Amino acid sequence: MSTKPNDWPLWEVFVRSRQGLSHRHVGSLHAADAEMALSNARDVYTRRQEGTSIWVVRAQDITATSPDEKDMLFDPANDKVYRHPTFYDLPDEVKNM
Repeated sequence: MSTKPNDWPLWEVFVRSRQGLSHRHVGSLHAADAEMALSNARDVYTRRQEGTSIWVVRAQDITATSPDEKDMLFDPANDKVYRHPTFYDLPDEVKNM
């Protein structure tokens, strides 16, 4: 792996907040390796101690759908109404679903 900062891979940063249940994308940064990416992400994206967990993922390792594919990928679910959560009653003690 190259040691020049300009050649370092791009990492996507996800942070779980103290109040949150899931990680949220907060930004990107360049780092030589995962350890450096975590350290830099902590310094850049959780300066006010708002995070409880950080994920870093090399941008090149992310596979995503294209906006052009949204109809093909997501519309078929619309004809399966039984998959919508409106058919299920949740008990009051379930706070987050």
